[in-house]
Order: sequence, then C-alpha cells, then structure tokens
Amino acid sequence: MNIEELYHFLFETMPGIGILVGGGLLVSVIVCLILERKTRKQFKNHEKTEDDWSLFDDDEEDEK
Repeated sequence: MNIEELYHFLFETMPGIGILVGGGLLVSVIVCLILERKTRKQFKNHEKTEDDWSLFDDDEEDEK
C-alpha cells in the first residue's frame, strides 16, 4: 500500500474519516486520563469540600 492509497482511504472515504475521528477521540481520552492522574498526585493534600467530585471515585473508598 503506497502513500496515495492510504491518503485516499483516510481522507476521502467514510470508513477512513471514521477511523481518523475515532483515533482522535481515543487519543484525547487517554491524554485526559493521564493528565487527571498527574494532577491528582500533585494536589493529593487538597482538603475535600461538598463541591468536590471525583472522576475516578477514589475518595469514596477512603471514606468507608
């Protein structure tokens, strides 16, 4: 498969565009999860308030 066929598939066909969109969403979710974990590690001594919410529900296990 040469570059022209790959370009045609990815940018000029519906399945190719779907792969690009799906790949972009997957990469975005992975980056968001990694950044959220790093932020939680950096601010682990943050005092919890009523307005705080947890993406990973880690806090509920600590309270039990």
